[in-house]
Amino acid sequence: MPASAVELHHVSKRYLLGEDHAPGATLRDAITGVFRHRGWRHRGERAEIWSLRDVDLTVAAGESLGIIGRNGAGKSTLLKVLTRITEPTSGVSRTRGRVGALLEVGTGFHPELTGRENVFLNGAILGMSRQQIKREYDAIVDFSGIERFLDTPVKRYSSGMYLRLAFAVAAHLQADIMVVDEILAVGDADFQRKCLGKMAEVERSGRTVLFASHNLEAIVRLCPESIWLDRGRLLARGPSEQIVDAYLASGVSRTPTSRYDDPAEPVALRSVSVLDASGRSSAVLRRAEPFTIEVCFEVARPVPGLDLSVVLSTLRDVRVLDEAWSDSTATGRGGPGRYRARLLVPPALAVGEYTVGVWLGTAFEAVLWQEGALQFRLEGDTHGRAERLVQLSLGWEVQRVPTTDSVGQRGCDWTPPDQVGA
Repeated sequence: MPASAVELHHVSKRYLLGEDHAPGATLRDAITGVFRHRGWRHRGERAEIWSLRDVDLTVAAGESLGIIGRNGAGKSTLLKVLTRITEPTSGVSRTRGRVGALLEVGTGFHPELTGRENVFLNGAILGMSRQQIKREYDAIVDFSGIERFLDTPVKRYSSGMYLRLAFAVAAHLQADIMVVDEILAVGDADFQRKCLGKMAEVERSGRTVLFASHNLEAIVRLCPESIWLDRGRLLARGPSEQIVDAYLASGVSRTPTSRYDDPAEPVALRSVSVLDASGRSSAVLRRAEPFTIEVCFEVARPVPGLDLSVVLSTLRDVRVLDEAWSDSTATGRGGPGRYRARLLVPPALAVGEYTVGVWLGTAFEAVLWQEGALQFRLEGDTHGRAERLVQLSLGWEVQRVPTTDSVGQRGCDWTPPDQVGA
């Protein structure tokens, strides 16, 4: 069994509202703090917030662990405790090996120094020698893609340039434990893919990675296991796919029918239901059978060209189906009255949780958009391929192709020996 790279035992962290003193504060901060706190003397005790509550966590060396949770769940506080940026109020935190942290864009950079100088400064902060930084310098510059600006003070960098250089330094300085907090929120799509590729490379090299992010697809792709923090407590730990699904499902109630009583001005949604193959409303369906999405709505006054669209999405907000009334009915839509629309969905979707969204409007404006109207689950056999979005069971045609030693054979092309060179 591999040794533990990270250990937390009953770790808690408390903050006082209005607290502004910290180890390493300047003399100016201390003096202004004296006058500031005079105003608190007669206000009673200040409220306290527990960012972490009795967290126990062990991460083995070489393991990649995802950290998910809503804003304020304690993710950043946990990483700051691990990197010794802040000390826990109670409990014990241990790390074994050099820790490289990328918690905020440009952390450890001096704004007056150039990009080149900050590479060496940040490397020194992370505990690397000048010789080690020189060995990795060319790779850092190449990865960052900002070679033209290396002799420019970083105070003139955009946030994207900050991110590129900061991530490049953290990724190449060979820390035993790499701690990353939501660094993919900045930067273009190409650089985000580059970051994810580098993090996958770091993982394959056997280093320990702790990755906190709202990019749940990245968490699932990079981290075999994840933890779920909620209000400072460790709520669950397990395979990332399961933890992410449970986390997302906590925000949407699974129900076979949702009803609405809004006034029809000019259009109102009345109900949304999911029906199984027998026509019964159900929140759990068999994957191998067709099902129906039923939408009831009311039109109070004429809406020329009224259109209805049903959207099915995964819990990670990947849209897998978007079908409109206008796809099959070109005219005669939008007269006053009550309507019941049914959309038959063939057994093409994979096993998993789905949400239903309903859109009503015209080619010129949206009248109504009910996102996450309801949630349902398709149950069945994944055949070991749970990551796919559709499961079509398409027909195959396979033939045995004769082999030959003929020169110039390409793919499945086969030239009979008597025709070679003809």
